[in-house]
Amino acid sequence: MGLPALEFSDCCLDSPQFRERLKSHEAELDKTNKFIKELIKDGKSLVAALKNLSSAKRKFADSLNEFKFRCIGDAETDDEICIAKSLQEFATVLRNLEDERMRMIENAGEVLITPLEKFRKEQIGAAKDAKKKYDKETEKYCGVLEKHLNLSSKKKESQLQEADSQVDLVRQHFYEVSLEYVFKVQEVQERKMFEFVEPLLAFLQGLFTFYHHGYELAKDFSDFKTELTISIQNTRNRFEGTRSEVESLMRKMKENPEEHRNISPFTMEGYLYVQEKRHFGTSWVKHYCTYQRESKRITMVPFDQKSGGKGGEDEAVTLKSCIRRKTDSIEKRFCFDVEAVDRPGVITMQALSEEDRKLWMEAMDGREPVRRDTAQLDNIGFSIIRKCINAVETRGINEQGLYRIVGVNSRVQKLLSILMDPKTASETETDICAEWEIKTITSALKTYLRMLPGPLMMYQFQRSFIKAAKLENQESRISEIHNLVHRLPEKNRQMLQMLMNHLANVANNHKQNLMTVANLGVVFGPTLLRPQEETVAAIMDIKFQNIVVEILIENHEKIFNTVPETLPPNSQLLLLSHKKNTDSKPPSCSERPLTLFHTAQANENQETRNSIINSSLESVISSNVNSFLHSNSTLRPSLNSSDPDLEVIKPSRPNSLKGYILSPTSSKNPINSTTTHCYCSAISVP
Repeated sequence: MGLPALEFSDCCLDSPQFRERLKSHEAELDKTNKFIKELIKDGKSLVAALKNLSSAKRKFADSLNEFKFRCIGDAETDDEICIAKSLQEFATVLRNLEDERMRMIENAGEVLITPLEKFRKEQIGAAKDAKKKYDKETEKYCGVLEKHLNLSSKKKESQLQEADSQVDLVRQHFYEVSLEYVFKVQEVQERKMFEFVEPLLAFLQGLFTFYHHGYELAKDFSDFKTELTISIQNTRNRFEGTRSEVESLMRKMKENPEEHRNISPFTMEGYLYVQEKRHFGTSWVKHYCTYQRESKRITMVPFDQKSGGKGGEDEAVTLKSCIRRKTDSIEKRFCFDVEAVDRPGVITMQALSEEDRKLWMEAMDGREPVRRDTAQLDNIGFSIIRKCINAVETRGINEQGLYRIVGVNSRVQKLLSILMDPKTASETETDICAEWEIKTITSALKTYLRMLPGPLMMYQFQRSFIKAAKLENQESRISEIHNLVHRLPEKNRQMLQMLMNHLANVANNHKQNLMTVANLGVVFGPTLLRPQEETVAAIMDIKFQNIVVEILIENHEKIFNTVPETLPPNSQLLLLSHKKNTDSKPPSCSERPLTLFHTAQANENQETRNSIINSSLESVISSNVNSFLHSNSTLRPSLNSSDPDLEVIKPSRPNSLKGYILSPTSSKNPINSTTTHCYCSAISVP
């Protein structure tokens, strides 16, 4: 397994799991730093010690062979695998060179030592400085928060408001420092994949140049060198794209963190201070709490952020009631009482602020508004895509940078408004006039696909396509993607086939337009397989989205024109209809696919909807089979037919709540009373 992705949304929560993931990244950076220092030392020995050349080269080779890359994510692309095994290949080459007793490289320090020292000082050193700043701000924030929460509620209102404002400023600064540190850590982890390996590749190329007997070895190494160079360039290109996406996400998180919170399995989670009664008095202990509305379960994990360790055993109770605690009844602010079904007495908890307390209260007994969107493919959509494809293939198939070079946005919007006009769309024989530039037409096609409320290859299959691209065997990837394509609704598959046939034609002319299959995958992957939630992990999977599109383009005839070996139920009938419809006129309005709603409905309404869909599906399949057996008419899936995997899409962001709370820990001596941080969470389930 690779390193876990660090989500920016976790910076605000600062949960124990986030701290553990951050520690794993810091340990990897320390390991890389130590290895680079050792590698630089070995390289200098190789240059200086001509008499000990043999031993120095073998030690250097052994160091390379022992180091293993750890990539972010749960799978590696072919390029990353190639880069990861490059160190072992380098070690093998060095051992072969030792047998020939070659002379020392004159420019080794310039091509090897300097870049590694630069990477270590500028990148890893910057990450260490960011860590010091992050640790300092953590200490400062926790200290200010504890001091703030220990303020007596009997203070003047103006003093309390001033204290609240000061804490908000410190909290915001801590959040920004946390985001910047996470961004820098992940940037260094990505950079090392090419800035670390590339100097080594240059060093080996220098060896081939200066060694007399290295020519024959260089010929044997040339194939891998070419593959590695391409892999490094591909990795660098993906890094540049990924870095801009991650940086953009970080800016969004800074501007409005509430809109970009991660989907959580809990209605609410965060830190709370829980009042505990002991034989010598009461104490407030910091807990990381989670709440799930469906089961009404509250889980409390005693945890201190400063020490980074648990302070006791976890406890879970079932919620019975939650009541806000009046200020005049307790010395602490932001408190509320929780009564549990399976625990006697009342549990008093302290939130981190008044707003935090309101969120906890709403999570335990309130609901959030439902958001609703629709998605549909019809005659107009097919007409627009068909006209754009026809214009590109008739007068722009050889234009360089096709689909990569974008048009002027105002022109693109104007063209789309014309094409989407019902009167224009109904004129199927009218082509796009020559006044429109090819780059405007290609941008209009891509924009229209992005305008669909859901991606063409559908949200519910997005993870399945990504998993298929991560399979080790190429045949397995093709087979799995073949099956998944035939699980798509009819109209989605028709549109996808039309697009893939066109992109294959574009790729066949790559010598003129410079758009290879790989380049087309980069352009269309994020559009056809965009994730439902914008996260760092989703950005890291963009490379696998590109691979899926590459496979579809290279194998479009097999995937769309043949039946997969293992089809899901009823897919044979849908495929028969699909084959006839692809060569006939565009789909009519009566053949539109099911409309997908991004909404969360009550269980009773959902069961009624599923019952209607299932009964319609049975009647449609029955009538289509009878029609196929007793007549020569074309089978057509009914409007109400549905794929077994088609689900009503849930809201992309649940009503969740996360944050910190303080709990007082007091003893018989009031002077010795302390305050401990707790983090709690909860989920709102409709």
